[in-house]
Amino acid sequence: MENNTFRYNYSAARNKEIESIRRKYVPHEESRLERLKRLDRCVQTAGTLESLCIGVIGALIFGIGLCFALDVLAGAAWLTALFMIGGTFLMIPAYPLYKRIARKKREELTPEILRLSEEMMRS
Repeated sequence: MENNTFRYNYSAARNKEIESIRRKYVPHEESRLERLKRLDRCVQTAGTLESLCIGVIGALIFGIGLCFALDVLAGAAWLTALFMIGGTFLMIPAYPLYKRIARKKREELTPEILRLSEEMMRS
């Protein structure tokens, strides 16, 4: 006796997991919209990391000066002034640095963003 049965197992969750794994290894070509979004994100976030690092380091140094001022670290007045002034001088250029880097990145990427947006609006 022959067994002519047909079996088909379908699992949406399993297929979804397989597809997500497969997507990692298939080469992905960036579309024009994805490229435009990526360039816009680059312009929006330019300079943030650099200015945050300088500002946070300056704030930490300023905080050490405050610890000396409150006698937490039992220091001298000259250490208080040294750390507070040093921290202040590090925090001050953080925002101008952000603006400068953001402006440079915007100037650098503006032609490409405008070209891509023009192409996309025409088609």
